[in-house]
Amino acid sequence: MEDDVTIELWVDLGCPWCYLGKHRLEAAIAQRPDADRFRVWLRSYELDPNASPEAEPVLDHLSHKYGAGPQQVQAMEARVRALAVADGLPYSTNRVTANTFDVHRLQHHAAAEGLGTAFFGAVQDGYFAGTLNPFDPGQLVTAAVAAGLDEAGVRAVLAGDAYADAVRADEAEARAFGATGVPFTVYGRRYATAGAQSIEGYREVLAQTVTAVEAGSAAS
Repeated sequence: MEDDVTIELWVDLGCPWCYLGKHRLEAAIAQRPDADRFRVWLRSYELDPNASPEAEPVLDHLSHKYGAGPQQVQAMEARVRALAVADGLPYSTNRVTANTFDVHRLQHHAAAEGLGTAFFGAVQDGYFAGTLNPFDPGQLVTAAVAAGLDEAGVRAVLAGDAYADAVRADEAEARAFGATGVPFTVYGRRYATAGAQSIEGYREVLAQTVTAVEAGSAAS
């Protein structure tokens, strides 16, 4: 019987490289004949924990963050959009951005209900497709319920501070591993990669991880 392999993937909702990396990792896993042995565990990391809870257009945010003009930030977004399109993913530049802490807390709630991957995937995909504003509480609740979560439970999480410690613990562990950004991926606690890899890059690390896991099992 094959041992399961846990892949820990630290992500932030509004990070385009997390969007690309998550889909590429999933594609790399799906291409393997033993895909069912892999368990992807989504973990929290805020790229900007001090971000305002008030949403602003992404292009304005990038302009303020990098001190760049409209043409420069549009070119930055266009480059990422081209990569997304090449991967068959929708990518709208008509998005807003804000503090993601509540989304991370709700992600932990979804994971506790066995719906973490479904919830985060639906919210992030909708966000980058331009069909969902996850910083609007009403839209976030609707998306969570559509992913299978109980509405009352979702509203209770958002109204309080549930899972705040879990988010902070994820971030602390990422830093302990040496992460300074996301996506950051740990494979079976044996290997790690920083940044979005190509599908082939993920396939190579998955193969190395399986070899290490099986060698460890044989030795025990």
